[in-house]
Amino acid sequence: MQTVVELQDLTHVYVNGRGASLALEQISLQVTQGEFISLIGPSGCGKTTLLSLISGLLTPTAGTVRIAGELIKRPTPKVGYMLQQDYLFPWRTIYENASIGLELMGRKDPAARSFVLELLDDMGLSDYADSYPQQLSGGMRQRVALVRTLATEPDILLLDEPFSALDYQTKLQLEDLVAVTLRSRNKTAILVTHDISEAIAMSDRIVVLQPRPGRIRATVDVPEPIRSAIPLKAREEAGFHNLFHRLWGLFEEMDGDGVSTNG
Repeated sequence: MQTVVELQDLTHVYVNGRGASLALEQISLQVTQGEFISLIGPSGCGKTTLLSLISGLLTPTAGTVRIAGELIKRPTPKVGYMLQQDYLFPWRTIYENASIGLELMGRKDPAARSFVLELLDDMGLSDYADSYPQQLSGGMRQRVALVRTLATEPDILLLDEPFSALDYQTKLQLEDLVAVTLRSRNKTAILVTHDISEAIAMSDRIVVLQPRPGRIRATVDVPEPIRSAIPLKAREEAGFHNLFHRLWGLFEEMDGDGVSTNG
């Protein structure tokens, strides 16, 4: 399989008026085409910092980020970023919100418009194209945010806790929708989550980070048939709970090492 994300000896230091803080140290990771990776770990392990480095929003202090072989030093259309909040503009219709990335890239042609409408239909939102964000539920708004992210056809999707603000039922429904959508389009995705069950249910592989500074503690493959099931059904598969306890044990080890796992 082709490697589409390659992190080599990635280290990042934040510097402010009070001094320097080592956020990430010596992170090396490869992600292949169509793979779904989750990043989990205690607060302070640098999960969101790592996404910011992959997206090009931050430049690493040391080491390299490559997307499809290209060295990343600034934001690139090859990477789409979906956040916890939907950040829809209330004065724009759902279609207009979903199309904003294409507008910024100067790609608002008939083919692009048709693609956005197709994505809205895939997400069950075609009847709401002319509605406004305040008319939609939280789960529907997150579906619009996913359409906005997919509309520019990025190679990589970065998902920073996109379901954490939703009620549990909506969260499970959206997990299934996102997983099926990304698999059907063979998209590569990296998810940051605090939810171990969510990581297992959605991922092909899970990367456990330890904090202060952030380092890779372990990389765990999700076995079949958990990996191929939709997230809701994956939770019912044999081996799911054993894998949960294995990952929980890694958190307990970090706690025993004197690493805080709160939050």
